[in-house]
Amino acid sequence: MFTKILIANRGEIACRVAATAARLAIKTVAVYSDADAHAKHVAACDEAVYIGGSAPKDSYLRWEKIIEAAKATGAQAIHPGYGFLSENEEFANACAAAGLVFIGPPASAIQAMGLKAESKQLMEKAGVPLVPGYHAADQDPALLQREADRIGYPVLIKASAGGGGKGMRAVDKAEDFADALASCKREAINSFGDDAVLIEKYVQRPRHIEIQVFGDTHGNYVYLFERDCSVQRRHQKVLEEAPAPGMTPALRAQMGQAAVEAARAVNYVGAGTVEFIVEQAGGYEHPEEMQFYFMEMNTRLQVEHPVTEAITGLDLVEWQLRVASGEPLPLRQDELQIHGHAIEARICAENPDNNFLPATGSLQVYGLPSHVTFARAERGVRVDSGVREGDAISPFYDSMVAKLIVHGATRAEALARLDAALAQTHIVGLATNVQFLRHVTTSASFAAAQLDTALIPREADALFHQDKVGLLMAAAALIAHTLQTGERQAAQTDAHGWQDPWAQRDGWKSHGAQVRSFALEYAGEPHTALLRSVRGGTLELTVGGQTYPLQWSAHGRALDVRVGEQRSLVNVYANGAVAQVFTARGATQIIAIDALAHAGDAQAEGGRLTAPMPGKVVSFAVKAGDVVKKGQALAVMEAMKMEHTIAAPADGTVGELLFAPGDQVTEGSELLRMVVPA
Repeated sequence: MFTKILIANRGEIACRVAATAARLAIKTVAVYSDADAHAKHVAACDEAVYIGGSAPKDSYLRWEKIIEAAKATGAQAIHPGYGFLSENEEFANACAAAGLVFIGPPASAIQAMGLKAESKQLMEKAGVPLVPGYHAADQDPALLQREADRIGYPVLIKASAGGGGKGMRAVDKAEDFADALASCKREAINSFGDDAVLIEKYVQRPRHIEIQVFGDTHGNYVYLFERDCSVQRRHQKVLEEAPAPGMTPALRAQMGQAAVEAARAVNYVGAGTVEFIVEQAGGYEHPEEMQFYFMEMNTRLQVEHPVTEAITGLDLVEWQLRVASGEPLPLRQDELQIHGHAIEARICAENPDNNFLPATGSLQVYGLPSHVTFARAERGVRVDSGVREGDAISPFYDSMVAKLIVHGATRAEALARLDAALAQTHIVGLATNVQFLRHVTTSASFAAAQLDTALIPREADALFHQDKVGLLMAAAALIAHTLQTGERQAAQTDAHGWQDPWAQRDGWKSHGAQVRSFALEYAGEPHTALLRSVRGGTLELTVGGQTYPLQWSAHGRALDVRVGEQRSLVNVYANGAVAQVFTARGATQIIAIDALAHAGDAQAEGGRLTAPMPGKVVSFAVKAGDVVKKGQALAVMEAMKMEHTIAAPADGTVGELLFAPGDQVTEGSELLRMVVPA
């Protein structure tokens, strides 16, 4: 076994690898960029080496600097994690040339499986089922259009060197193909340095099921069962679970054996994932009629590997280290068993209600459910995270904040545990998808295991713009928090033991009825709430034209709030005028308006189009003087490795473009001006 390894990655995967290494008494070396100088993964390792600027191309993709760091610190091997250099055959070869063990497959296997077109040709020879499509090298746009027409719409354009949902476009009709191809190629060259694509038939009602495989240097192969990764947005996974609901033993054996044959065909070593697209020919009720087709092989550890660890009781990183050091696989196929059910939710810094726009900012509050991190769990809950409270989520890297993994004896138990754990996850400082994840897991389709990659758009009405808290409870929670905070402050006596009687919540008044007014903003609308103290201290809250009795009491760090017939345990985090309210039903934001602070605000300017996040301007689709319609695409930005289209908010005329393609812009930067008719 190794005595010291370098982890060529960042964030939660670097922390994850470091945790297993520490358990095995293996020393670890971290690498870090400018943006990560104080990152959690740096503190998690025994040593750390600075490798460059914040942008990945200036640091985490500079494999020569990483190899230098490994040699300088005496590391014997390099674990690439996932993303960055994990599937780069040049890096794997460079490690070998430097006398370092690459904790992953041989460079030849990475190369064979790295290009989707070539890998599919290889799988065809190995007898693995393939989706009908075009996988050849000729990339002439006219030829690609003809091939798409031949296959029949809808088709899927995929970057041959792609992954993670980038460089992928679904096309429903022939007239949309050329624009989709250009966009796909542009994103592919930016993300992977290769704009080659393949075209496949877009399978209707598809499920995304993948098989975890392992191989060693002694010719042994096993599959560690399957994961269902069908719930996706923008072709990126949102929820993953193991085992796949509805999977029959016969189909599991067929897919597992096909995955092993795929690995054997390239002499695979280490952890890999063979991904299949599964067509539900007989609908959700007839899993025995499912047909599976090879999609791709990821020659690395997967983000969702914890669900496999949960149902097998194994540490896959430990397996990677043992196999890379020359040991045989720890178990045979007949020794592997499935125990219970596990689900992973990816918590990301993004706004689902705004087309999943990535968010940046600091984690002012980062409250997690009771858990143990990395390869273990407490009461069936595990959190893998590479950030701490106070850390910043920057625009340079992926938007994932943490992975929440739950395990139960049954799927129903795991689902209940997941919703409870999400309800206990309190993040303040930037937008996240936590509430969206709760909506997905409680949706009719997900609860009934009616899974396919169209689940999110199919359930859109129940997933987006949902308010599970409501104005009444939000207002009551904010007011209770405000007064409770004031009462705690008043309870602090001075040196002479004096307390301020005006701050007490006892209904005392010098004369007449005591009334306090609160100006609020909720869901973009102004509201006024009136709080009255009547009958010896009883409180009444008037909001929305209705009056309700209000009571609250402290419950640890939370408040037990009772307003009207509603009662909820709430946590309120106030930052200035803005308060985040968390309840068992959901979370929301409410603002206490300071009339004096807003008295001098200028009216919003019309015709200004600003950057919704920090990023790079990719292109403009218009020029000065162009007449545009509402909803028309004006510009494309790139942030957090994803493209985002900026559309016209109204009919008008383009006045001036204020940046050029390639320019970096900050959030709120004015991109262009429009002249909008009054």
